[in-house]
Amino acid sequence: MSVDFRVFNNIVGYVTDSKKPVLLRGRHGIGKSTVVYQYAEKVNLPVVERRASQMTEGDLVGLPTIKNNSTIFNPPDWFKCACDYPVVLFLDEVDRATIEVRQGIFELTDSRKLNGHDLHPDTLIFAAVNGGEHGSQYQVGEMDPAELDRWTVFDIDPSVEDWLLWADGQGICKEIRDFISCNINHLEHQGDFEPNKVYPSRRSWERLDECLSNTDLVEKCPTELRQVSSAFVGFEAAVVFFDFVKNYDKSLTAEDIMDNGLISATSDFTINEHMTLLQKIDSSLVMHRPNLTEDQARNFAEYFITLDPEIAMKAWTVLGSGTLDNTILTHNVETKSGLTVADRMLEIVGEDDD
Repeated sequence: MSVDFRVFNNIVGYVTDSKKPVLLRGRHGIGKSTVVYQYAEKVNLPVVERRASQMTEGDLVGLPTIKNNSTIFNPPDWFKCACDYPVVLFLDEVDRATIEVRQGIFELTDSRKLNGHDLHPDTLIFAAVNGGEHGSQYQVGEMDPAELDRWTVFDIDPSVEDWLLWADGQGICKEIRDFISCNINHLEHQGDFEPNKVYPSRRSWERLDECLSNTDLVEKCPTELRQVSSAFVGFEAAVVFFDFVKNYDKSLTAEDIMDNGLISATSDFTINEHMTLLQKIDSSLVMHRPNLTEDQARNFAEYFITLDPEIAMKAWTVLGSGTLDNTILTHNVETKSGLTVADRMLEIVGEDDD
């Protein structure tokens, strides 16, 4: 069973309290490493990270030396740190490691020691892989049952809300956040991967934001924005993102609809322009305020009854995200034509049934 990051953060403490090793499995770029670092910060432990895919056997177990006519292994500095101090020991890309390295990790997860050197009693072991149900999409080694039996395995499938909350806290630009909120299918690729094709991922949107933050491409929205975005998130997502940004500032504001009732100005809107406007209404939190007026509710209803079914369903979620009183008021207020939001929703449901 897969869990999102909220559930993972709620339950992983039960595992780490008993010092059992934790393995996170999931697609690339979903934030497995990030959640390990966040948990380490939560428990106030530093992270010692090593990419198992880049390690040799000597990098793991150390190099031999002679002492008192006996051969002993001197642990590498990172492992000595995990033995001397409490840390979060994070081994990334374990399923890309050589078989010799994985056999060494086998001992580490089984007995919390390597070549006679014991981990600090309070050191926690985490690892991340791309295997599990997604393993066939990656050039990784399968983990056999005996190997998996030494880990506490969490299959990670984070929600869109997980990423949006994280992105807001990280200061990801509002254009990217609003785009993903309106186009959740472009956050990451869900199907099979074609060889050599670039696809969007949570990581690639973060990398695109890092690039755009040093440019004026979003503000000016030249053709180069589409070309640069395509290099990070692939052609299909970049085209839709470019169109979204191009119309972002051109579209009406939440106040234009809610306060001024400029419904006629949306008559020639594209789907993306409607989605952008609805995102602005949602972001303004006007539906969450306790003092929504009847005129504001009527203005939203007037806008709602003009929408095609696909866009109306997005508007419905915006309406439903507000307070109960605001939702009821907007749901039932009559427009100039006599229709209500409730009437329009019944029409849409009837169209779907047909």
